[in-house]
Amino acid sequence: MTDAADPAGGDGPPIFEATVREEVCRLSRPGTRWLSTGHDGGESRADAAYLVSVPDGWDDVDVSDYVRRRRRTAGFDTPEDASASGSESADPAPALLTGVSMRHAHRARLDPVEAVVTAGLNNPAALPIPDATRSPSWGGESAPDDATDTDRPRPGTVNVVVGTTRSMAPGALANLVAVAAEAKAATLLARTGFPGTTSDAVLVGSDPAGEQASFSGSATAVGAATRACVRDALLAALDSRYVEESPPSSVEAAAYGVVTDERARVERVADGEVETAVGETAGTAGEADETT
Repeated sequence: MTDAADPAGGDGPPIFEATVREEVCRLSRPGTRWLSTGHDGGESRADAAYLVSVPDGWDDVDVSDYVRRRRRTAGFDTPEDASASGSESADPAPALLTGVSMRHAHRARLDPVEAVVTAGLNNPAALPIPDATRSPSWGGESAPDDATDTDRPRPGTVNVVVGTTRSMAPGALANLVAVAAEAKAATLLARTGFPGTTSDAVLVGSDPAGEQASFSGSATAVGAATRACVRDALLAALDSRYVEESPPSSVEAAAYGVVTDERARVERVADGEVETAVGETAGTAGEADETT
């Protein structure tokens, strides 16, 4: 069993203390407030989060028990261990699972933010964009065959962990998930022409003892740093994973994957008479557009 601790790039010391054993990565920061989109996700408060690499063919149905067993095998305390020892730190540590080895995990640090990313390209999720010159479909039919560009390389499972030294307001922490996901999608689109995969997950963490932050949009210090960190860590993770082999060239060439080519019904929200800000009736939606 070997331990590995990676120094974060960018400014200042790492936000997370990272330890890797037995293909389990522990990201420690005491008292962190977490919000996860992964298995058994939602809000929690814990001293660490985990990234767990699973073997090929993994099909364990009890994911929570599997994570506990992997943590114990790697020598990391579990909630049961803490409870048995009389500790009050039996926290519900969040975990994200991946088929990628932890040797490909990368981290990036900028100002009050750090991102840790793993990336594999085995289950792409394509989202063809209809021709902008065509009218939207008014039914549920599939997009035409030529709406899917199968000549561009496709990505796969991407896990993103973002931590900040700021104490984020509840809405700001939730929005940070969206900021991280946006940065992930933009990076994948630029590198692969593809916005995501069937099993991507985002985990964000905030320090309750840090400086208060009410917002996390792209123009804020936290939001801007998150975008940069996710982009740079993801690019490094992709480059690390695909040194000796290439990612699938299409959804058809991947082991798994989906193409969302169904078309939704689209219509105006305001159909008919529209009231103006002063309460006057402006007429139809089209007429209202002409008078504003």
